[in-house]
Amino acid sequence: MNLSLDAEALVSQLRDGVRGLMSPATQLVGIWSGGAWLVQRLQADLGLDAVGTVSSRMHRDDFGERGLAAGADATALPFAVDGADILLVDDVLYTGRTIRAVLNELYDYGRPARVRLAVLVDRGGRELPIEAAFAAARVTLAPTQRLRLARDDAGRFSFDTEEGR
Repeated sequence: MNLSLDAEALVSQLRDGVRGLMSPATQLVGIWSGGAWLVQRLQADLGLDAVGTVSSRMHRDDFGERGLAAGADATALPFAVDGADILLVDDVLYTGRTIRAVLNELYDYGRPARVRLAVLVDRGGRELPIEAAFAAARVTLAPTQRLRLARDDAGRFSFDTEEGR
């Protein structure tokens, strides 16, 4: 399947959607790795002081299949999680399993007052009752296809699609 998505245009839409979801108390947290890249861009575009990153590695239910991913120690939260209003950012929402793992990771650091999710692409196929408060795009892919955000040396985003198993 030839899927044509303009990642840079979607990043602009994501920025506008995130801006609409944020209050002065909102803490922006990117999910490692694509979400972390997006949060870095959003931090610059929105003039934010500090943003966080969170890894799902320690709480994944498919750890036996995936093992330890590169950059697995990516959780860095420069704010107190207890009572925080957190806006998670990720590149692609699919089954919801990564979000479930990330929520468990956040609760290892404290109990947030609220957690919402903004994504670049929602591809459907949920296995868990998880929904994004904002999605820049919604696409349908076969379960065997994988959509992955890529970033070049200049920091520009694109998408890779590949057939999986």
